[in-house]
Amino acid sequence: MRYIRPHSIEDAVGQLAGSAGTAAILAGGSDLLVRMKGGFIEPDLIVDIKAIEGLSEIRETAEGFSIGAAVPCAVLGESASLKKAWPGVVEAAKLIGSKQVQGRCTIVGNLCNASPAADSVPALVAAGARAVVAGSSGKRTIAVEAVPTGPGRTSLAKGEIIEAILLDKRAPHSGDAYLRFIPRTEMDIAVVSAGVNLTLDEQGAVKAARVALGAAAPTVLLVDEAAEALIGRTLDEAALERLAKVCSGACRPIDD
Repeated sequence: MRYIRPHSIEDAVGQLAGSAGTAAILAGGSDLLVRMKGGFIEPDLIVDIKAIEGLSEIRETAEGFSIGAAVPCAVLGESASLKKAWPGVVEAAKLIGSKQVQGRCTIVGNLCNASPAADSVPALVAAGARAVVAGSSGKRTIAVEAVPTGPGRTSLAKGEIIEAILLDKRAPHSGDAYLRFIPRTEMDIAVVSAGVNLTLDEQGAVKAARVALGAAAPTVLLVDEAAEALIGRTLDEAALERLAKVCSGACRPIDD
């Protein structure tokens, strides 16, 4: 097994693309190292991306936020502006594992692990987050929901790496939230979860909505019908009942 610590995205991509065997990316390592210790995987190459400039930073611009692939989940909660703009995303990231795990794990790792029950992914999908993917042919930006294709599988090609997650600037009269159901009080895998992102008009009616469900299908579900059930309506009991019915009908859970 080879371990390398590149200092540029180009070098990391080149090493991954040129690897003859199994390659793994190390950011937080909260999944990778446990799986290696358990003997579930034995990568021929480990590419540690933490030394790459910018990948351990949260950058705020006029367009919104860029969260580097190596930013630990615990750091997200230390950004006052990110918490104010996207509290649902930050809340979801803070629910991944224990305090110790949160000091290492990353939302990009949580996304690429491709678990249907991943906590941060429904919140990111509801937020309309995008992933910046770097590869041998350059960079492309895709919707977060396009990354997982099934349990443990992603759409990333050989040599591709997610460089950052992009979140738009928060629109006026809008907000997001994340909620999950777990058997225990903490540190458990979601039985079902939901991320919601809403924008209201001046009269208090919903004018834009994104609703995402976790642990309810092989991948996180973006439920377009749920948005349709809310748009143009105020959030009264009847609207919430329609929302619940639509979300229930969209579920396609897998067994363990």
